Amino acid sequence: MQHRIGVVLSGGGMRGVAHVGVLQALQDHGVRPECIAGTSAGALVGALYGAGHSADEMIDFFERTNPRRLSRLTLRKPGLVDIDKYRGLFSEYFPDDSFESLNIKLFVTATDMLAARLEIFTHGPLIPALLASSAVPIVFTPLRFEGRLYSDGGVLNNFPIEPLQVLCDAIVGVYASPLRSPEQAELKSTLAVSQRAFEVAMFLNSRPKFRECDMLLSPPELAGFGIFAKKTRELYEIGYQATVERIGAILEKLEAKGSL
Repeated sequence: MQHRIGVVLSGGGMRGVAHVGVLQALQDHGVRPECIAGTSAGALVGALYGAGHSADEMIDFFERTNPRRLSRLTLRKPGLVDIDKYRGLFSEYFPDDSFESLNIKLFVTATDMLAARLEIFTHGPLIPALLASSAVPIVFTPLRFEGRLYSDGGVLNNFPIEPLQVLCDAIVGVYASPLRSPEQAELKSTLAVSQRAFEVAMFLNSRPKFRECDMLLSPPELAGFGIFAKKTRELYEIGYQATVERIGAILEKLEAKGSL
């Protein structure tokens, strides 16, 4: 294996702020991943972490990119929010705009809508890969990049453990979209039904891979938050505390595999 510790971070919208808490708790206990594979929000957190941003800066990033806070609506593209309008904001956090500038190995997934296949970005321009991975269908417009049309990586792989399996001795998985059973009255809009269908498909496709992790974190409290939740500090604390509660088992597992 080329690297000791890898972390896979799922998508989950604003619930992805919990990933920030997980990574901070791991770091506070001497665990620093060398590889991260992420989809959508997980890809964003992985890139922010790899660029050396603090937990506060990462939380700030999510607060500034929340579609409920900013007006980037579109009328001429398929989707409600124009993903291209986030480029300027992303440039503030990733001025070098390259995978090679990060201090970790990062894998970012996106869905090629024309070829109907998964794309895994790991080198070259960073910002287009992150925008593509985060373009949740219906909510965000697809991203055009190098002659292709990309949407959220979660469409095909919301838990991209595969790149890490051939590189890392030990893998910690974090799934930020635990499935819950909603009340029928909650599914009363097109967006709500579409989101539910998307999350069910992502969860069922991801679940078989959970057992392939050396340790899996999926705080059930996250199920009570929507993908555009505003309570970023609370989401951060959920991720942080869930990790602290299991840090003994995590350290024991990593030590047993020779990763610490």
